[in-house]
Amino acid sequence: MNDLSKAFALATPHLKALAVRDDVGFFQAVKSALIKRIDSERPDQDGMEQAIRQVVSGAIVSEGVIDLFSAAGIKKPDVSILSEEFLSEVRGMPQKNLAIELLRKLLAGEIKSRSKKNTVQARTFSELLEKSLRAYHNRAIETVEVIEELIKIAKEIRTAERRGQDLGLNEDEVAFYDALETNDSAVKVLGDETLKQIARELVETLRKNVSIDWTVRETVRAKLKVMVKRILRKYGYPPDKQEKATATVLEQAETLCRDWVA
Repeated sequence: MNDLSKAFALATPHLKALAVRDDVGFFQAVKSALIKRIDSERPDQDGMEQAIRQVVSGAIVSEGVIDLFSAAGIKKPDVSILSEEFLSEVRGMPQKNLAIELLRKLLAGEIKSRSKKNTVQARTFSELLEKSLRAYHNRAIETVEVIEELIKIAKEIRTAERRGQDLGLNEDEVAFYDALETNDSAVKVLGDETLKQIARELVETLRKNVSIDWTVRETVRAKLKVMVKRILRKYGYPPDKQEKATATVLEQAETLCRDWVA
């Protein structure tokens, strides 16, 4: 059971791990119940850590379970859950393992939410989270270090939320702006204004031409691919980067098309 829990913690927030979350939670709940039944008089460290994981994953019923924020001694935050004040409070928690689990859960939730809107951002933050947790579980970094890394990721997510306003783009346009590999040096030379114009034109063109079943209709998909490449060429997007950018743009379109055709 310990190996399963460690593997699950290491794999989260990968989508395949999230798919079996409830199954893992069931086995964790059974183990916790057995521990309590066998030795109800003496507090057990493994049992305490197990209970924390259960609360964090939300895999067991809420009845009788103490709210995670209350258990951590933190006032339940409002929508600004990644605010500087909240992150500072988490950093100062004496229960460092609980702080890690709390941050992991919150970040995984933020990433899952972003995956419905911005594919590139979700993938980037997911990779950062997985990398930090992997280093921690492999004992490459200490508890305090992983907390700082997770807080850094939280701040980057918070900064990402303001990018649209800073760039003068709406949420959909930011998603396609990110799909253009704007951190690549060969792409950067185009300049922000050109990249923003590409993003706007991609949204306008794709939104007009997608249908609910376009992902399974090869002729429509091929047509959209041609449209995307035409826009990229129009603005001088690096030829050797166009194939990958086109694939990412179409992947992003798949993410948003349900909202567009609803």
